[in-house]
Amino acid sequence: MAYADQQMSGNRATAFVVVALLHVVVGYLLISGLAYEGFKQVVKRVTTIDVKKEEKKEEPPPPPPKKIAPPPIVAPPPKVNLAPAPPPVQTVVTPPPAPPPPVIIPPAPQAPPPPRFAPKGAAPKGNPGNWATTSDYPSAALREERQGTTRFRVTVGTDGKVIECTVTGSSGSPDLDATACAKIKARARFAPATDGEGQPTTGSYSNAIRWVIPKE
Repeated sequence: MAYADQQMSGNRATAFVVVALLHVVVGYLLISGLAYEGFKQVVKRVTTIDVKKEEKKEEPPPPPPKKIAPPPIVAPPPKVNLAPAPPPVQTVVTPPPAPPPPVIIPPAPQAPPPPRFAPKGAAPKGNPGNWATTSDYPSAALREERQGTTRFRVTVGTDGKVIECTVTGSSGSPDLDATACAKIKARARFAPATDGEGQPTTGSYSNAIRWVIPKE
């Protein structure tokens, strides 16, 4: 059995070798035939190609060089003053002073014409001492022995009668002052005051009454 296997192995190896040689021969023949045919084709092409004379093309003249414009002249930058600018000077225009208003001088007052008659004040008729006597002494003031002087001013009407009596200085006793004015209004008579035309007008008169306790 082992022998048969060895014999088959030898035959198989021989067959492999023979097949390999056949491949080599076939390949050589193929390569040689193909190489020859290819060489013939190449020679044919080379012999049949017309070599044309290259026409020398005239090259266009080079374009003239472009004129390069000179760079623009750039002014140097202005100097920057870093110092703060002074404040603007404000000019104050003062308007001219207004003309003063016209001064209107009033006309001088005309002096009144001189009176035709000299004005006169009220004048008492008779003796003023009789306007109030010791018999008019108030009884209470007499018992208390009060004395004094009553100063008065009366307003006299155009008829010469007393219109009003005013005490300008008290005697210190109201009853004495009241009695004095009452007796003057009742008894006093006057020549009325007159104006510059000589016409009677209202006037005034001032005097005093002294109250003295009578001696027995």
